[in-house]
Amino acid sequence: MKLYSDSFPDNAPIPGEFAFCVPAQTGHVALAPNRNPHLAWSDLPAGTQSLALICHDPDVPSRGDDVNQEGRTVPASLPRVDFFHWLLVDLAPAAGEIAAGEFSAGVTPRGKAGPDAPRGTRQGINDYTGWFAADPDMAGNYFGFDGPCPPWNDEILHHYVFTLYALDLPRCPVDGPFTGQALRSALAGHILGQARLTGTYTLNPALKG
Repeated sequence: MKLYSDSFPDNAPIPGEFAFCVPAQTGHVALAPNRNPHLAWSDLPAGTQSLALICHDPDVPSRGDDVNQEGRTVPASLPRVDFFHWLLVDLAPAAGEIAAGEFSAGVTPRGKAGPDAPRGTRQGINDYTGWFAADPDMAGNYFGFDGPCPPWNDEILHHYVFTLYALDLPRCPVDGPFTGQALRSALAGHILGQARLTGTYTLNPALKG
């Protein structure tokens, strides 16, 4: 089973076109085109009835004390946690590749609608839902894909792992505004195969990638 993209090679930097934020000419960051990347797959296991996709960043700071604070950095030694960027289920195996921008194009304040999505799929809420919860202008349920926006003062490069799962059932057993952890739990025992594609991203001018 293979997963690949015309948007970026495996273990290569993700272009700003597919990010939530890009470096700003003045200040630190600016909103980006926020398009989902192109994704395609091959060699699905026999008996695959549906596909599920998870994109997560495993490099998110476990504490926010230093995040985006002037004169400070987020230390590389800080323990890291998962941040989910995209949860997609019920994708038909024969549906064909996902086009760039098909599921997301632009930043939507208060989040894109869901869970129903193109091609009869469903999408869960990503972790910008919690990130913006206290912001009156941005709070809402962020369904679908929203791209990278790591802290601009983080000492480490962030990795964005797209994992495609081949499942033995036609409909994933999750409902409503499901989360990344809920989806991972629902997939247990139903995975026939999986494939990964990883991209990197940073907003720290001292880093590359």
